[in-house]
Amino acid sequence: MNKLKKLRKIFKIYKLDGYIVPKNDEFFGEYVDEEHDRLKYISSFSGSAGYAIILRNNSYLFVDGRYTLQAKKESGKNFKIIEIHKSKPSKILSKILIKIKIGFDPKLFSEANLIKNFKTRNTSLIPIEQNLIDKIWSNRPKTKIKKFFLLNSKHAGRNYKNKLNTVCKILKKRKINKLLITAPENLAWLLNIRGKDSKYSPLPNCHAILDNKKKITLIVNEKKINNKFKQHFKNIINYINPSHINKYLDNLDHKKFFLIDKFSCSYFYKKLIEKRFLYDEKNDPIYILKAKKNNVEISNSIKSHILDGAALTKFIYWIKNNVNKFKITEISAEKKLEKFRKKSPNYQFPSFSTISGSGPNGAIVHYRASKKTNRLIKKKDIYLCDSGGQYHYGTTDVTRTLCFSKQSQKIKNIFTKVLKGHIGVVTCNLNKNTTGKDLDIVARNPLKKSGLDYAHGTGHGVGYFLNVHEGPQAISKFNHIRLKQGMIISNEPGYYEADKFGIRIENLVYTKKRKNKLIFENLTLAPIEKDLINFKLLNNKEKKYLNEYHKKVYLTLNPYLNRSEKHWLKSISN
Repeated sequence: MNKLKKLRKIFKIYKLDGYIVPKNDEFFGEYVDEEHDRLKYISSFSGSAGYAIILRNNSYLFVDGRYTLQAKKESGKNFKIIEIHKSKPSKILSKILIKIKIGFDPKLFSEANLIKNFKTRNTSLIPIEQNLIDKIWSNRPKTKIKKFFLLNSKHAGRNYKNKLNTVCKILKKRKINKLLITAPENLAWLLNIRGKDSKYSPLPNCHAILDNKKKITLIVNEKKINNKFKQHFKNIINYINPSHINKYLDNLDHKKFFLIDKFSCSYFYKKLIEKRFLYDEKNDPIYILKAKKNNVEISNSIKSHILDGAALTKFIYWIKNNVNKFKITEISAEKKLEKFRKKSPNYQFPSFSTISGSGPNGAIVHYRASKKTNRLIKKKDIYLCDSGGQYHYGTTDVTRTLCFSKQSQKIKNIFTKVLKGHIGVVTCNLNKNTTGKDLDIVARNPLKKSGLDYAHGTGHGVGYFLNVHEGPQAISKFNHIRLKQGMIISNEPGYYEADKFGIRIENLVYTKKRKNKLIFENLTLAPIEKDLINFKLLNNKEKKYLNEYHKKVYLTLNPYLNRSEKHWLKSISN
């Protein structure tokens, strides 16, 4: 019996007409371990975002514009693929003429998500604490216990006591007794701790309750906590097992006022709080505090990007000089880049799954090379490589589009328009009211003049030795967060033609003050493919920016390169 049939058989036991399967685990992280990737198990979809609705007779997989092509290839046999921005699940469900019951795991959804995407007049959403995918998942990988570790305050820029003071002052001002911290990255920032619970991010997966008197209750499996950790937070943290949460909350003063985060707080936790306490459901204040990096974090991020830029530059030199000499595949290229990064003692692991896509595979926005899809990189190909690393201390993310032979005028023109959008963002005049939505318009404008566009946001916030995708700031059509000093954000416009090629240029930038004005400063330092530029389409300001950027790349990275690499980089920096 296949997986879908097994799942549908269980529907009868719970009197269900369907079941929702998200990508995320109970910690709502972007990347989940193999043993918690229920969506991949049931659908074969390996992308980082999406969810499935499995009904008695039909199955739907909802993804964003980044993953439509990938989803069709991986899951199109058993699932109808729907782009979430074009049709919400609620639209599909509302077309069913009879009343239906749809089950869900309450630990894997926020109430806001459920209402926004799945609630209809004819749909009853039924919380089922026992995850139904787990009930049919035979030979499921075992969960490994991974210890949390401390981040030295000299690397964090602020000690945890100082951060606790800041957050607790906010809570007291709002007359909030307790903050339920449900986003592990926020807890990581607050306490200067990290973990190994995510493949690509040093997350300490747990939840916590912060009292405005600076006491913390950590909701965690204590096997993740060593004696050094306990000693460090002596008299600050007490620990409870997640299975004891009901009993713990029962013993608290029910007159206490809670703050829960409307995005990261699960339906499960909300109902626990709602049942016992007065509460407010707003944004966790830690998000915005974490987004504004301090001077130490910025300084260390700069150092990390220099190391990362040197590794990427070495890789670009290597592949451009060898792609026509011997066989290089998407996977072997990815591994080679990883080898260059590993030469730095500060490098820890990738910050996400590397996108190494040549020719038509480059058109799949979040492509992941596999044994089935792995292509030989050919001389005529456009090659897109989006990669990043976690360093002690800093997080990188960079995309370069390369060529190995003369390309058509059409491709050069498109690349140049993407570049113009990229330059437009980084050189944009910022003010106190500038938002990601404003910058998104700037990035798309050169392409839109030719009737072209791309189906993803222009940029995302980036953490500090944390998540490579971090809010609340972003450059997108829907982001209204005002940019503040110290924010790190990606600048990555692109263009994609299905089954032909993909183009994207991505740098990380940070906001800094210069003469009482807010400007962007590049963190990423690596050459941009000049052989794909139609310089006639660049104005003088854009040409000046590009020349100055490449000079900075050469002068900064020069000490890390060998003689041949230096000579090559100097030649393209003039």
